[in-house]
Amino acid sequence: MGRALAAWLMVAGAVAATPSPRDVVETAVTRVVAVLQDDVESAHLDRPRAETRRAEIRRIASDLFDFDEMARRTLTRHWAGRTREEQTEFVRLFTAILERSYIGRIEQFSGERILYVGQAIDGHYATVRSRIVTRRRAEIAVDYRLMLRDGRWHAYDVLLDGVSFVATFRSEFERIIHQSSYAGLVDKLRKRADQTAAEPAALFR
Repeated sequence: MGRALAAWLMVAGAVAATPSPRDVVETAVTRVVAVLQDDVESAHLDRPRAETRRAEIRRIASDLFDFDEMARRTLTRHWAGRTREEQTEFVRLFTAILERSYIGRIEQFSGERILYVGQAIDGHYATVRSRIVTRRRAEIAVDYRLMLRDGRWHAYDVLLDGVSFVATFRSEFERIIHQSSYAGLVDKLRKRADQTAAEPAALFR
């Protein structure tokens, strides 16, 4: 009986020690907001400081997002046919573009309220629902989709007012591959990775 109780306590302790999906998202967003607020309080944001800010946001994003999973989901059926080297390069290029798109959106933050309205967990998958309330009291729905891997929740998609980042990229990538080839897609990604941030839906216009 004593051993059974000890084993139960160990399992319960391990579960309690794992942050919930909402905790993971809220912690990351809070860290990003803190970085942005520090810069707002500064009299002047020069280029070195701006780069430092973006580097910190990238670090936070890498803790929150599973970029490998996101890249695989955007490439879908084309993923399995790629070599390991091709997959690695695709993840690197896709991550660079997604980080810039994410940072571009985040940098528009100007003190809006962020509300967390719930989470739903289904086995190893979860959705965290949040709302951004603008100063005009308009609401923007921001939902995070996460999966449990290696004992930690990682986001693999973000929906803005119901529009999925992953689905948007997937549609664009499929269109380019259909019109050109996988090599053509990679060439566009290489060029885009060296440019400034852009909206996901307009990445390849």
